[in-house]
Order: sequence, then C-alpha cells, then structure tokens
Amino acid sequence: MPITITKADGSVEYFKIEKLRRSLRRAGARPEEVNQVISQLTPTLRDRITTQEIYRNAFKLLHNSGLPVAARYSLRRALFNLGPTGFPFEKFLARLFATDGYHCVTGSVLQGKCAEHEIDIAAYKADHSFVGEAKFHSRPGTKSDLQVAMYSYARLMDLQAQKICDDDICGIKEFWLITNTKFTSSALQYGTCVGLKLLSWDYPKRDNLHDRIQRAGVYPITVLEALSAKQAQALIARDVILCSDIVANPQVLGNLHLGKQKYELILEEARQICKAAKPL
Repeated sequence: MPITITKADGSVEYFKIEKLRRSLRRAGARPEEVNQVISQLTPTLRDRITTQEIYRNAFKLLHNSGLPVAARYSLRRALFNLGPTGFPFEKFLARLFATDGYHCVTGSVLQGKCAEHEIDIAAYKADHSFVGEAKFHSRPGTKSDLQVAMYSYARLMDLQAQKICDDDICGIKEFWLITNTKFTSSALQYGTCVGLKLLSWDYPKRDNLHDRIQRAGVYPITVLEALSAKQAQALIARDVILCSDIVANPQVLGNLHLGKQKYELILEEARQICKAAKPL
C-alpha cells in the first residue's frame, strides 16, 4: 500500500523513494551509502510520517558515513538556522554571489523616483549587475507569496533611474527576489510575467539556490554539528558566516571561550566540510 507523507506546509503527498534517493545523491553520498540509508530508513516509514522525521532519520544514518556528507544533506536546515533575523541570510547570499565574481553590498539605501529603498543585496561585475530582495523564512512551510512579488516589481519600477555603482553596467535593470524556502504558484506566475528574477531553494529547476551553493562549495557555519546555536550566532555577529572563515582564521573561535577539546572539534569539522566541499 502506498505511504503518504506530511510536508512542512501541512500538505500530504505520496512518498516517492526516488526523491529521497536524489536528495542523498545531491548531498554527495556514494551509491552504496544511498542504498544503505534507504534500506535502513524504509522500515521506519509509516502513513502520514512528516518530512521532518524522514530528514532526521536520514541525517542520523548519513552521519555514520562521514560529517561532510551529513552536512551537505543538512544544508537546508542550516539556512533556517541563520535566523531569526534575515541579515545573516543576506550576508550569506553576498558571499555566495562573490564566488561568481560579483562585488556585493548588503543593506545599502537608494533613493528611487518616489521613495527611499533599503536594498538587501546589490551586486555587480564587469558584464552584469542586479539588486535583490532576500526573503528569509525560519520555517520550511512558509512561502514567499504574490504580495512579495508585486512589492518587488514596484521597487524595480521606482529604482530604474538609479545606479548601484559608477560603471555603465550598474544601472538597475534587473531585480532578483530570493528566498531560502519556496514561492507560491501565484508569486511564480506574476514574477515570471513581469520579468523578475526568481531564485528559491528549488526554483528554477536548474541553477536554483541549492544548486548554486553546491556548485560554489560554500557552507554556512550553521551546518557545524559541534557548534551550538548560541555559539553560531556569536560568530555571525562578528561576520563569520562560512565554514571557510573559521578554517582561514581559527582565532575567531577564541571569542567563544572554548576548551581546547571543543575548539579542536569545531575546527576539525569545519576543515572536513571545506575539504569535501570543493566547487563542482
């Protein structure tokens, strides 16, 4: 009998083993590890099981295969843990786009034709530029809706006469709406119709947010299992956003007043993740 699962937004759908298999492969699990996790996970499934429980069980099994694989599988939850405010997510996006050669500025203020606008992210390089709205949600079931898309388009219309730098390429012609969760169908329909650039965890189908993070090989410090939520927030407050920040400058851990064993544990985990997270 087919098993149904309950998604984060409360909707119910049939469990598809291929979706689980695909998520494990995307996390970097080897074929034999994928088969092992599925064979151990399948007996725990029951009707109306939540996706969160499936995730927790799969993470535990993956953890036995090695920290980097488990960290990649936990990436989506790690983005949620950047909160509660949206500022760390904006900084993470800036670091992500920087790997594609963009110069990025967060939290800038631009005067439009009719109103002043705080811009979450402004990015430019030799042949391209854009401004963007970063919609951070701390719960997986929350989606960015039509009102957000309409608001973003209105901002683009008001800002079109402005520039984000002095170069010719820096005119505001492209507005990105970026979220760590998903868009509603009406937001996707409207945003596509008016020409917004939409980027979510799984949209577009290719080169979505998840794909871009995997390709760049950048991981937020919130994937580190050895780091508590309070410790992660203390580092983020000091602009330590990525695991690579810790590897490049281990002295930042000194601000956490850790014991030697805990210090080495966090540093080694960050090193393992960075070593395994080479850009694709």
